[in-house]
Amino acid sequence: MRKDAFKLYNLSMRGFPLYILVLIYLIYSGLSPQDRFTWWLEVSWVIVGLMILGYHQFYRKTRTQLQNQPWLTSSLKIALFLHALILIYGGHYTYELVPFGEWMKVIFGFERNHYDRIGHVAQGLFPAVLIREVLFRYNATPTGFWRELFVFCACMAFTGLFEVLEYAAAIAFGGASDAYLGSQGDPWDAQNDMVMCGVGTIASIVMWRPLHLKELDLLKGEGSTGLNS
Repeated sequence: MRKDAFKLYNLSMRGFPLYILVLIYLIYSGLSPQDRFTWWLEVSWVIVGLMILGYHQFYRKTRTQLQNQPWLTSSLKIALFLHALILIYGGHYTYELVPFGEWMKVIFGFERNHYDRIGHVAQGLFPAVLIREVLFRYNATPTGFWRELFVFCACMAFTGLFEVLEYAAAIAFGGASDAYLGSQGDPWDAQNDMVMCGVGTIASIVMWRPLHLKELDLLKGEGSTGLNS
């Protein structure tokens, strides 16, 4: 009974409503952002993701034998949804002015707005699910320890690349990129951001992996061609 309930939950978790919610929030956030240039930089990841998901879903609709097969696990749908909301929220206000971070400053006595730290925890917590799913679908790595090690290394490599991109933005755009960088006077901002990403990745591996693997095994049993379709 529990197995059937889990199967029903996984197969009924449709991504289209989440996709629409993200699209609506993205459009709303772009109406009057704190800084238009920063908004574009922050939400560009979301825009690219929406385009990829939209294209792939349309492509699948042209192949009738795949229409009723789930493409992404529920875990990945939720991860992508939550990560998109975090990025859009930060992009609308800029990370150093996000109201939630200002609230934390008052409550906990922080000297800076730490919403960017939350964003970098999310940079490990949610992409770890995406990377694991891709590795599982393509059988790209051995199972168990080595796969999770690769998930960790991939997330850390991405956050390192992200810091390089921020450096490039600072060189290319000068003072216009200050809100995007959001260092708020912290000379170790890049290193702290990478540590937060590592924390998020480890948390994802420890707490989310068991459920995610069950979902992946379920999709495999359903014969889903997944990312290879």
